[in-house]
Amino acid sequence: MSLLAVNLLDGLVTGLLLFMLCSGLTLIFSMMGVLNFAHASFYMLGAYFAYQISTYVGFWPGLIIAPVAVGIAGALIERYGLRRVHQYGHVPELIFTFGLALLIEEVVQFFWGKSHMAYYEPEVFKFAAFSIAGNAFPAYKVFMIFVAIAIFLVLLYILTRTRVGLIIQAALSYPATVQNLGHNVPLVFMGVFGVGTAMAGLAGVIAGPVLGTFPGMAVVLGSIVFVTIVIGGLGSLWGALIASLLIGWMQTFAASYNVTMADILMAVGIDKPVDLSDNALRDLWTLTLPQIGPILPYLLMVLVLVIRPRGLLGKRET
Repeated sequence: MSLLAVNLLDGLVTGLLLFMLCSGLTLIFSMMGVLNFAHASFYMLGAYFAYQISTYVGFWPGLIIAPVAVGIAGALIERYGLRRVHQYGHVPELIFTFGLALLIEEVVQFFWGKSHMAYYEPEVFKFAAFSIAGNAFPAYKVFMIFVAIAIFLVLLYILTRTRVGLIIQAALSYPATVQNLGHNVPLVFMGVFGVGTAMAGLAGVIAGPVLGTFPGMAVVLGSIVFVTIVIGGLGSLWGALIASLLIGWMQTFAASYNVTMADILMAVGIDKPVDLSDNALRDLWTLTLPQIGPILPYLLMVLVLVIRPRGLLGKRET
């Protein structure tokens, strides 16, 4: 029972962290149709900016300044780079954002090197908030949970209760109509892109002390971000939250239980083959749940697309 509780909490932290990274991208992807392969690179950039700022003025100013700096950089990139490429279709956009991701990684390595940075949580959170059957749960993870929930509530309020949010939601599906009503849709695009990248930067600031700040951190979460927004559905903040939590719990539980494929197959009534001389069949039978854990989100994505092509709560098909 204690292991179940620990996994639920760890999966919640992982899922909410993933949501912080995905929340901005789900709007960018839905509104502009841009396959922004550099989104996770802005997440990495936020962690490095926060690390550098923290060496001078501490963690808390970095928590505010770093996401703003990343958001401004994202808005400028959309205005003077991506907007010029957007008119030529998705392939040039893909090449542009892929090249941008490589450029950001090279810039990070040029200024900070290839080693892990000594970026840690603030002293005020270096204690165990509580313990479950001897397993201590760090206070910093509790802080991460509250930050992610606050972000979700603020975004939900802006999108559903404010004039700006109504314009953004209208521009998601009817950009030409919104433009004809006198709203500056390109400015809305730039603003959403900037806020989306700022959200990625904030996720980097929060995750850097826990998951590590190093040049490959963007690659670790790069592909899973797109899987999450596809599962949740384009344009749905609730969908992004639900998909993030599902993936967080799925990967956490898969890594914690050493269940073999043989146990799973025999539980559903498939008997063990008599002849296991074939290496491939033997490897499949002895495969463990932690080994297949990393591919479970991709299997879930395929399943969701087969059953519901628009995603769990999407407004249109992917």
